[in-house]
Amino acid sequence: MNDAPKGLVFNIQKFSLHDGPGIRTIVFLKGCPLACMWCSNPEGRSREVELIQSCDRCIGTDECDRCLSVCLDESLRIGEDGNVSVDRSRCDGCGDCAYVCPSRALEVSGEWVSVGEVLRAVEEDEAFYARSGGGLTLSGGEPLAQGAFVLALLGAARQRGINTAIETSGLCNWKTLSAVAPLADRIYFDIKCVDRDKHERGTGVSNEKILGNFRKLRAEFPEREVFVRTPVIPGFNDSKEHVAAIVAFIEAAGGASSYELLAYHGFGEPKYRKLGRHYPLSHVAPLSPQHMQELQSVASMGRSDPLTSLLDCDTSSR
Repeated sequence: MNDAPKGLVFNIQKFSLHDGPGIRTIVFLKGCPLACMWCSNPEGRSREVELIQSCDRCIGTDECDRCLSVCLDESLRIGEDGNVSVDRSRCDGCGDCAYVCPSRALEVSGEWVSVGEVLRAVEEDEAFYARSGGGLTLSGGEPLAQGAFVLALLGAARQRGINTAIETSGLCNWKTLSAVAPLADRIYFDIKCVDRDKHERGTGVSNEKILGNFRKLRAEFPEREVFVRTPVIPGFNDSKEHVAAIVAFIEAAGGASSYELLAYHGFGEPKYRKLGRHYPLSHVAPLSPQHMQELQSVASMGRSDPLTSLLDCDTSSR
């Protein structure tokens, strides 16, 4: 394990009741090849360590200037309001300023950790997994962007008897996905849209590899539990036709253990401000429960047991 690769992790969330059975620990890995307009984890996009700034926590330079004194890149400035601002074109994410900030107005997103370090954090709650049937879930970002680390972590977790799950956008090398599939007890696979052009407009990338990987996954691992999810975004894929097309694709590809519709929410918007970015869907309101129920009925059409479940506030919606 000492020779295993390290992974860039931006959060370890304990006592989660989503993204797998029972009580789970979710490990969020940085790096994602998609640029979804609605992404609720923007700190998971970059493959680099980043500086996060919570302006409302800054006590002002009249009281404290510790961050300014340690920033060798001169990426920190005093704004007109007397608070510190970040020149992100100069910041290298070293974290020196965050280390000395007494109010935690500056924090670092991302830490290189070993497989052993992650497992130690996960195993702290081993008693809860045993009672609830829970375990470890890998999320992101796109965890398969760090394929070597994920393979090492899942393999070590299974050796210790820990239930494992992974969330993926499906945009990865098939070699990586095929190696991960036997090690994950569950795979959560996002299918956002089957229309290639529309998918590219909403996520910045084509869905060709995503759909191809799903077909291969169902063909080569038919016994593996695969749960398909679609974040339903107003104005992007919130029509009955879009949902019906996804259901038809899933069935033609070999089916899935379940299909979930994840209702859009804007809970991630404050994170964009902390990263100095613009949230492109700030004007978009969540869909009504009635609209979501109509889409759910389309997704369940013709089935004796509904294929979809509605999760109004699932923060894993990417």
